Amino acid sequence: MILVTTDYIGGRELEMLGIVKGSTVQSAHAGKDIGAAFKTLVGGELSSYNEMLNAARAMATKRMVKEAEEMGADAIVGVRYASAEIIQGAAEVIAYGTAVRFVDRDDFI
Repeated sequence: MILVTTDYIGGRELEMLGIVKGSTVQSAHAGKDIGAAFKTLVGGELSSYNEMLNAARAMATKRMVKEAEEMGADAIVGVRYASAEIIQGAAEVIAYGTAVRFVDRDDFI
């Protein structure tokens, strides 16, 4: 599956299949939450939250790709990510884009 942030794939004619999305809500471990709170006092990267958001983006992407595959897509164009805090220490991440199929699928590698 090809994922791009552009609305096109160079040299390909695309048939739009529809919007696809994937989302997840992730939270940090309570112990890591406390550690992050202390870290805000001295500054620096909150690695536990960074790891949490990386895992959430990966899961949201995987779910978006699965939805596109079920539609028979060859690619997803216009891929975007958004996130929002649900409660302190928990975030929703959503991945979305447009599932497309190559018009001339014989050339698809």
